[in-house]
Amino acid sequence: MTTLDVDAVKTFVTIAELRSFTRAAEALGTTQGAISVKLKGLERRVGHRLIERTPRLVRLSAQGAEFLVPARELLAAHDRAVAGLSPARRRRFSLGIATHVGGAEVPTLLARLHAHDPALTIEVRLDDSRDLLDAFDRGQIDAAIIRREDDRRDGEMLATDHYGWFATPDFVHRAGEPLRLAASSPSCGVLNIATRALAAASIPWTETFLGCGSFAVADAVAAGLATLVFSCRLAPAGTIEVSRRFGLPALPPSEIVLLSALSDAKSRVVLKTLVSAFREHHRLPADRAAEEIRAVMEAAGS
Repeated sequence: MTTLDVDAVKTFVTIAELRSFTRAAEALGTTQGAISVKLKGLERRVGHRLIERTPRLVRLSAQGAEFLVPARELLAAHDRAVAGLSPARRRRFSLGIATHVGGAEVPTLLARLHAHDPALTIEVRLDDSRDLLDAFDRGQIDAAIIRREDDRRDGEMLATDHYGWFATPDFVHRAGEPLRLAASSPSCGVLNIATRALAAASIPWTETFLGCGSFAVADAVAAGLATLVFSCRLAPAGTIEVSRRFGLPALPPSEIVLLSALSDAKSRVVLKTLVSAFREHHRLPADRAAEEIRAVMEAAGS
């Protein structure tokens, strides 16, 4: 029976998640040479190449992709077993996620954080990006995943979001009339994106609905009360992109960033886990959103 070295498996999972030997070595507090040796030893044990590496690319082999899930399960089981042998000292990690950013990837983030550290108590706060920025600056949360604000340039970029104008198929807007908008709050960053674009295009607008949070706003748009800018991957069910139909202006993309002031070794590993999980889950939806936006703009220009 093949016996696997837990440290080697952890090395493989870290490389697979970060897609980089350099970043994996930093996360594990070792050298690239050391993790290469551990990976090769693991590959000899399982009888397959798990990672394919070129000067420009690090990716999973077919066998590596198949091994990744059970490898994560092995590490989680190992951590639970070790934690059961000694009194667990629970750690807290408070994470803010902007409501206009967090989508289907949130369960993946939480599951990955729990698998990494079963003794970790995770506190999640959903709010507008600007409110989370204030909370982060006051030290009320450890980290925040937000849409980059105009006055903020720090933070680690996670992905790029693409936006569109969404409304129900039967939503009516007549030329010359103010465009009916919904918003979660007067300071909503996505509302600011919309109103700046409308002002530049000399299109009048009016607030039709002001809700408590993005979920209420999505309900208002889905009910046909108004239109609003949404990330293409987070548009409410039953809505369509209407920029071409109503002659609405193109919208700039927005960067999603992670802010954190944590610097201890354990927290850095937690943050690396968070970043890799978000990027892994976000990659395909973001690519699809970009394709949708390009299709809309090409159609508008034809």
